[in-house]
Amino acid sequence: MKQYYSYEAFRVDTKKLIDQSKAFKPESIVAIARGGLTLAHCMAEGLDIRDLQSIRTELYDKERQREEITLYGTCVFENNRRVLIVDDIADSGKTLQTVVSYLKKAFPNVEFMSATLFYKKTSLYEPDFWINEASEWIEFFWEKDF
Repeated sequence: MKQYYSYEAFRVDTKKLIDQSKAFKPESIVAIARGGLTLAHCMAEGLDIRDLQSIRTELYDKERQREEITLYGTCVFENNRRVLIVDDIADSGKTLQTVVSYLKKAFPNVEFMSATLFYKKTSLYEPDFWINEASEWIEFFWEKDF
């Protein structure tokens, strides 16, 4: 079973996620590409953050999960001490767990928190901020409408 996630729902939920994460006062946002790019851009606008970076991961081929996750890229946090990691969904949790672990090891003096639109209770990793609980495959508007 699949659930379509519209732009209108995204707009409403992104505003909620921005409100949830404001207290953290992030100085930088890291988007997990590709799924987190649209959300991270909108959150950067809403939080007035110019430092938007990305890390690309590969865990899924369409709807099939690979055995291993691959991570591409790195980030630079000059004087930033609070960074928000953004993805569309914590599905298996492997992507968020891998990226958070990688960044914490690479930048031990930076505090990291994470935000997603969706979270599955079976995920290995629970984001610090999330809006919707997912129980089926989510088809995001940016995947289906374009």
